[in-house]
Amino acid sequence: MPQARQKRPWQDIAQEAQGHRDESIALVTPELPKLVDPLPVIAVGVPAQILTPEELKITETLPEHLLELLTSGSLTAAAVTAAFLRRAALAQQLTNCVTELLPREAFARANYLDDHFRKYKKPVGPLHGLPVSLKEQIGMKGLRLCAGYVAWWDNIAEEDALLLKILWRAGAVFHARTTEPQTMMHLETDSNLWGVTVNPYNTSLSPGGSSGGEGALIGLRGSCLGIGTDIGGSIRVPAAHSGIYGFKPTAFRIPTTGWSSIAPGADAIPSVIGALSTSVVGLSLFMRTVIASKPWLTEPALIPLSWSSVQIAEDQALRIGIMWHDGVVLPHPPITRALTMLVRMLKQLSNVEIVDFPAYLHDESWAILSSLYFTDGGTSDLVTIAASGEPLLPLTKFIIQENPCVRKLSLQQLGYWEEEREAYRIEYAKLWCQTGTRGDGGDGDEVEPREMMDVLLCPAAPGVAPRHNTSKYWGYSAQWNLLDYPAVVFPVTKADKKIDTIELGHKHEPMSELDTENWALCEHNPTA
Repeated sequence: MPQARQKRPWQDIAQEAQGHRDESIALVTPELPKLVDPLPVIAVGVPAQILTPEELKITETLPEHLLELLTSGSLTAAAVTAAFLRRAALAQQLTNCVTELLPREAFARANYLDDHFRKYKKPVGPLHGLPVSLKEQIGMKGLRLCAGYVAWWDNIAEEDALLLKILWRAGAVFHARTTEPQTMMHLETDSNLWGVTVNPYNTSLSPGGSSGGEGALIGLRGSCLGIGTDIGGSIRVPAAHSGIYGFKPTAFRIPTTGWSSIAPGADAIPSVIGALSTSVVGLSLFMRTVIASKPWLTEPALIPLSWSSVQIAEDQALRIGIMWHDGVVLPHPPITRALTMLVRMLKQLSNVEIVDFPAYLHDESWAILSSLYFTDGGTSDLVTIAASGEPLLPLTKFIIQENPCVRKLSLQQLGYWEEEREAYRIEYAKLWCQTGTRGDGGDGDEVEPREMMDVLLCPAAPGVAPRHNTSKYWGYSAQWNLLDYPAVVFPVTKADKKIDTIELGHKHEPMSELDTENWALCEHNPTA
């Protein structure tokens, strides 16, 4: 754990951090015009007004297609790197999503890759020349590794994280590092070092967190593949709020050696590394590349299991479960509408059977989660924050100080909650397995075997992108961290105030106090 040392006012350190970021962006050429206040609320349309047609074409190409162009020699790594650096610099002006750009390092790498291709007529690896952005939490040799804490500003990574070494050998070009929140335990992205990161589709709203810098950057196409982390929704919520794809693998699949964390090795609820991308193929490409390197040979805790790409035939029978709500908080109308749209489309497929899957004790799952997130009662986080004198941000206060389940656990108490975690996982697995039977055996009914549910579709969050400092309900995303299930987010549609109000804006009785609080955040509140 890095040593937290107080040397000067935290405001001076934050000013230095933001100055360093601005200096890195100033190295990007040709220089971008300085946007003037007030910045547009809808940022996604700005790149088309500023970037060249070639830059737009490159940065709006999906990663799998970019790789085809790069590995065929149709595009150079240098040209692709230049385009993504300029778009990333623009994304920073619009959403405050970057901690630093890496133009020197990126161009040195791109030029090497181009020289290699010219000489040997073949790519270095499966990611040859592809720009990849990184959450700042992932260590890069010689660069700062702050994880959102002002006190860690002088913490320098001694070597690249194992994951970066793997991606480097595969041919990746690292061009940007992105923002994260104080403590990493926010579903938004706000820190005293970097300030507030905002949503590219509406800058008055949050892009989610804690990988919100990645979400905003990729949402604005300043990157097509980015690396984030997830312990309660930190990849999936930003992906959902910025209209991109995000994947949280199960624990101990992707190496974490070399990242920054308050308590490395603490895995009561393990945090994982995953990817965000402009395409679902980008997610698969990331997983396949990393797993193919057999990282468990270097990080023995990882599961030695290859990555399997599942091919589904057009006539293959599929049983798809639907969880409309979690029994605690009813999602806002745009979320329910999106899920309804998806179910309608799936029902048109002759090989698909829809299965309603009711939530099981999701309120109890949050009690387990929030008891195990901070087993020291949050002391390590609070001490690190206090070391610099930086103030606690609202969502830090919420998740540590206002959370009734957060307390320092004795060895016996830790054992109790871990037993509860395992018991809950067993109960949930049983419910999933029961989707493979017809009848319960009661009253003489015969239990008839059938295929289990193949996949479960549910909301990624209780609403669309929220206003800042309001993301307090973790249930829809953190549930799958507790169960340690793989989870992917993909875009379906966008919120439409007129449609959502008319079709789904009906009055309902709140299921809980949390439901009432969540609906108070909705512009159209049918509980009022």
